[in-house]
Amino acid sequence: MKKTCLLSLITVILFSFSCSTDMENKNYKGNIPPLQKNACIKLPLGSVRPEGWLKDQLSAQANGLTGHLDDFWPDLVNSAWRGGPGESWERGPYYLDGLVPLAYILDDENLKEKVREWIEPILSSATDSGWYGPEKNTDRWPLAVANKVLIQYYEATSDNRALDVIKNYFRYIHNSPPDWPDSEWRGVRAMENAVTGYWLYRETKEEWILEAIESIQKNSFDWTSYYEIFPWDSTAAAEKRMPLDWDETGLTAHVVNNAMAIKYPGLWYQQSKDERYKQAVFSGIDKYDLHHGQTGARFSGDEHLSGNSPDRGTELCAVVEYMFSLGELYAIFGDNSLADKLESLAYNALPGTITADIWAHQYDQQSNQVLVTADERAWTSNGEYSNIYGLMPNFACCLANMHQGWPKFVTNLWMATNDNGLIAAAYGPSTVKAKVAGGVEISIHEKTEYPFRGEIKMTISTSESVRFPLYLRIPGWANESSVTYKEKTINPEAGATIGLDEKWKDGDEITIHFPMDIRFERRYNNSVSVLRGPLYYSLRIDKEYKNVKLDYDNFSYMGSIDWEIRPLSQWNYGLVVDNSNPSRGFEINEYPITRYPFADKGDMIWSADSGKYFIWDQNAPVVIVSRGVEIPEWKLKNNSADIPPTNPVINNYYPEVIELVPYGSAKLRISEFPVIEASQVIDVLR
Repeated sequence: MKKTCLLSLITVILFSFSCSTDMENKNYKGNIPPLQKNACIKLPLGSVRPEGWLKDQLSAQANGLTGHLDDFWPDLVNSAWRGGPGESWERGPYYLDGLVPLAYILDDENLKEKVREWIEPILSSATDSGWYGPEKNTDRWPLAVANKVLIQYYEATSDNRALDVIKNYFRYIHNSPPDWPDSEWRGVRAMENAVTGYWLYRETKEEWILEAIESIQKNSFDWTSYYEIFPWDSTAAAEKRMPLDWDETGLTAHVVNNAMAIKYPGLWYQQSKDERYKQAVFSGIDKYDLHHGQTGARFSGDEHLSGNSPDRGTELCAVVEYMFSLGELYAIFGDNSLADKLESLAYNALPGTITADIWAHQYDQQSNQVLVTADERAWTSNGEYSNIYGLMPNFACCLANMHQGWPKFVTNLWMATNDNGLIAAAYGPSTVKAKVAGGVEISIHEKTEYPFRGEIKMTISTSESVRFPLYLRIPGWANESSVTYKEKTINPEAGATIGLDEKWKDGDEITIHFPMDIRFERRYNNSVSVLRGPLYYSLRIDKEYKNVKLDYDNFSYMGSIDWEIRPLSQWNYGLVVDNSNPSRGFEINEYPITRYPFADKGDMIWSADSGKYFIWDQNAPVVIVSRGVEIPEWKLKNNSADIPPTNPVINNYYPEVIELVPYGSAKLRISEFPVIEASQVIDVLR
């Protein structure tokens, strides 16, 4: 035992050391002086491909809204970004920011042809000044998104025209006066351009690019000071002091701006090397969790930051932008808490706000979501349609922007390291093909049903034996994990990063076991959430879907529809917990993972073959059987579940059998339960 613990300690030190030395990856372009060397190096688009259930999830996206939206939604059909007379601001670039990685990750020729139909007009729109895009757009903000699109397209295709457009536009930024007003989106989001700038510097090594980034940093909103002071805490939300407008101050309380901005001090840290900016990132994340934290690692914002009660909503745009920010920050800092959050968002909050067939989405999701209807709720500033699953409930920005979530998560599963190795930054069924050591190309096939199961098997394919370090992130919740390879077994500590510095040959295997024990998380009003691995579990509520007609056109194209979902069973249960033996009374039932990984019994699924919806009759991949007691006093308030009662009064001392399913599978759900101590009820626990 002492020997395995020592090995774990040594490998953790090795990882930290490799990130801080002067070693430079020979195969991939990392930061070079004067920039701070990053912990990890993101691999080019297409290096990581999904397998197993994760590939099915992305295929559902390709067969759903992402693969068809520009066939019928007028804002994309007529987009000025593709040469049409229509919308010329952010919606085209937002859509492409998900379509491009999806097309090339899946290697889907139909999707790639769609990409070309968009990219060619964009490339040909470039002017001598460096400006590009629709003639009628004069705002820098959508170009910040378009630049990220062109980066991904260039990495996938090596089309030098894309690199030229990016470089010339950044030269335009460098040569033009600062135009980053705090009262405009382009101002509060100005440092989004730094994502492109640092990528471009790694590609070209031209110093003027860093001058342009410094100008943006110094002439745009000061998010670093914002995180140090953080004016919009839970007290400000409770006392309704939050500015609910789109003026200069209100933009700083906007949830999507916050989800984007959390990476901005971290981006600047690469150039400034000042620990203040690193500290601002982690301080900001802690403050989001403390004051606005929700299940699934998200923070609230039913348009503006709104506190941590489980009836608060979170905008889907904020989920996918927070995921992108965390991926960028993990590459910079290599801190495993960032990857833990990234996984939690991807495996809970993202699927929880999109239908299993990916034909409809919500604007706002709730932790305790027992009614999905077009009724007024106590949102900070959103409308009554905000939690409908539909085409464009409340506002259409998320319809354009939601597509980046899954594909970019896949790209972040694996990264390169400065010492010519690889790191498994997040886990999911996948294959990574990359160069290691002095340039040997290898593949690692990761076979797993994670996050539903805890076993991961990695198999190395290589044409020649090669020595390189392979790093594995151990999640912060994963106590008593084991890693077996080359007849060795180690037991790393939770939250560690272990490095396996070996000479690997074709067919070598690494087996990882993460324990999937039940654990609890204290939430609002002393309620609890149930976790197993990276997944939150929610009360399974019988449900009825109803197609509704709202005051906008859902265009009735294939699976495009607007759903209300109403409960057919009770939802107001307290969870029976034995404090002396917390795992007692929870029975784990595992079921096959279907082609719709986050579907559960009773969901509506679109069939392209029949052109109709049908009722899904299979279980979610994991169903936990537990015990609950109905709490009559716990009722609806403002068409949402009221806050969980702290000391519930129970009239029935005989607990009922209840079932829990993954949060992402529960379109109606209770995820923050009042606690009923086992000593209060008749002992029927197993």
